[in-house]
Amino acid sequence: MTGLTVILLLVVLATAVTTGARRWRMPAPSLLVVAGLIVGLMPWVPGVRLPPHVISVLVLPPLLFASAGEISVRDLRTVWRPVTGLVFGLVLASSIAVGYVARAITPLTTASAFILGSVLASTDPVAVSALGRRLSLPPRVQVMVQAESLFNDATSLVLYKVAVATAVSSSAVTVSGTVGQFLILAGGGALIGAAVAAVVTLIRRRTEDPMLETVIALVTPYASYVIADDSHTSGVTAVIVSGVVLGSAGHKLSSAPIRLQVHAVYDTVTFLLESVVFALIGLELPSLVRQLAHDEHGWPLWVPMIVFTLLTIRLLWIFPLSALIQYRHREGDSRLSWRVPAVLSWAGTRGVMPLAAALSIPLTTHTGAPLPHRALILMLTTGTVALTLIFQGFTLAPVVRLSGIALEPEHSVREEVRTRRHIAKAALEELKQLGDLDQLADLGAAAETALKQARRQLEARIHQAEDAHYSDPDARPADAYREIRRTLIAIEAAELQRLYKANKISNATRRRIQRELDLEEASLRARG
Repeated sequence: MTGLTVILLLVVLATAVTTGARRWRMPAPSLLVVAGLIVGLMPWVPGVRLPPHVISVLVLPPLLFASAGEISVRDLRTVWRPVTGLVFGLVLASSIAVGYVARAITPLTTASAFILGSVLASTDPVAVSALGRRLSLPPRVQVMVQAESLFNDATSLVLYKVAVATAVSSSAVTVSGTVGQFLILAGGGALIGAAVAAVVTLIRRRTEDPMLETVIALVTPYASYVIADDSHTSGVTAVIVSGVVLGSAGHKLSSAPIRLQVHAVYDTVTFLLESVVFALIGLELPSLVRQLAHDEHGWPLWVPMIVFTLLTIRLLWIFPLSALIQYRHREGDSRLSWRVPAVLSWAGTRGVMPLAAALSIPLTTHTGAPLPHRALILMLTTGTVALTLIFQGFTLAPVVRLSGIALEPEHSVREEVRTRRHIAKAALEELKQLGDLDQLADLGAAAETALKQARRQLEARIHQAEDAHYSDPDARPADAYREIRRTLIAIEAAELQRLYKANKISNATRRRIQRELDLEEASLRARG
């Protein structure tokens, strides 16, 4: 069986498993890891060895970019305090704890154990976003989980580079050197990401071709990563910053048909990459086990102990941090809540990022000798990723339900109904002002009839909002109606953005309703 055959079969398997996961309402990443593990145990399946660049260069940039695009700058401002404590303090604490435990229970040297700790210190944005999409978390909690997983990679990357430099060259570690390296990696990556986003913004504002817009959207994460990496800064940070900036301004950069096409292409790309990469994690485990030396076969015990260490440190860090934040902001005698910190603690899954970091560990030291226990580090990393995806992935939904913080479906429905009614009324008010036919002289004699038709349609949308059913425009509307309706859609979209900026609706509601407006506008353009 050739490698190409394995990849094609893996795509088919990942598609089938993901389809089943959605139908059975199960976490797709966890199910994909299990499926990959089962396939990898079959004797006729060849061993899988992933080159480092496959994950870090080809797979990570678009997945990180898509995850970052789901978070807005406004939402980040509301959670920056707790996220800062997690991004710096928790990553460092997790790295040290895992390093000490690995040094005590495994044959890893001190330097190798520190590499393992730095690799596993951060949560994974791809896995967290994939698991979080199926949970009805409150917007603030969802943003905290995603923001932490996105921005803690810069901290863990600095620790990883320091650990690798120590293991390869036996150089001494200094606090000033580590801080300086962090500023170069994270700060430089953020500046490059912002610069790439600014250039892309200028280009997209002057582009009306859907094909070119799609190509630009696909190339942007790779450009951010490669430019930052070649500049010896953090490519991951550059991709995340460019994704957040462009995601927040996406509604201003292109028309509705282009946005729909770009989203459709990106949804397909992220679906394929996420599905295949999570299946590969399970598929790679059996081949890694075969590469271990005789003194490294204690991994079935070591992996659960490392996972337990990560969970324990996360609980011990998040609960006091949450208590401190709640104490400073509580009113009266309100009690401290365990619900949000419990969900945040359990949402710390590992995924593609640790695997990419482990794969990039050098093969040799500065003397040319093989790096000690490199295969064991990769095995423990992959095993920890697989176990957290399976164990925490399958149990995260019950934990959310037990905590009672999950939003009821009716909550989202009510918010969307209120928003649709509000923006429809705003458009109706504007429509009344358009009654002056001097403003519609270029539409001809059909203007007055078209105004009545548009008014009836808006009133119908208001009355039917609570049932979430909307009257479609007439199958063959007049040119005047289409022109007026496009104007009203622009007014509704502007009102939608105003409500979002005023913090009256969530980002998820804004994205869903904006997509509905885009679909209607694209339909009007197609009929024109």
